[in-house]
Amino acid sequence: MKSLRTDLYRASVLAAGALGVLATATVPSSAQQQQQLPKGWFKACAKQEDVDICNVQNIVSASTGQVVTGISLLEIKGKVNKKVFQVTVPTGRLVPPGIGLQVDGGKAQKLDYVLCFPDRCIAEAPLSDQLVASFKKGSELTLTSVNSQNQGNPVKVSLSGFTGAFDGPPMQQSDIEDRQKKLQEFVAKNNEDFAKKLKEEQEKAKAGN
Repeated sequence: MKSLRTDLYRASVLAAGALGVLATATVPSSAQQQQQLPKGWFKACAKQEDVDICNVQNIVSASTGQVVTGISLLEIKGKVNKKVFQVTVPTGRLVPPGIGLQVDGGKAQKLDYVLCFPDRCIAEAPLSDQLVASFKKGSELTLTSVNSQNQGNPVKVSLSGFTGAFDGPPMQQSDIEDRQKKLQEFVAKNNEDFAKKLKEEQEKAKAGN
């Protein structure tokens, strides 16, 4: 059971699609115009050991291009059957408050953190039929984590397209690979622009001295 739980964490992190790389990346405005992160809800399914895992997910980025939240609705079938809702955020968060989840103007639900990596933390709650139904009926999901300055950081996610992704077929492997390729190109382009900008600033500083 312990190894399976570890696999679930690994699956949710991998499914977030380069979240760990992008979570702390700051994107210059010029890069935003040339590269755009794939957006919206999508489903990916895979077999892992003796279970089948399907993950309906969404990756949210800030206007700067920084990825701030990864959402995963995991369904595991096979030797073990389990449904889990997970939210991944960058580190630098206060752990006790957890992450607040609210659909439209409904009552907020607390998600407790269950695991932290050096570059991200994962909060988790059971994936109930009631939660899925609220997502299908709702128009907007608000996820609020608390940063190290004790300030709430609400992230709003459109629920448009959720029902189609959840009830529809998973993405084809070729589409998943294309999505991953776009994410990798986005990271590479941003790193290139950042390094160029840093070099220019260093050269200006030297010239000023």
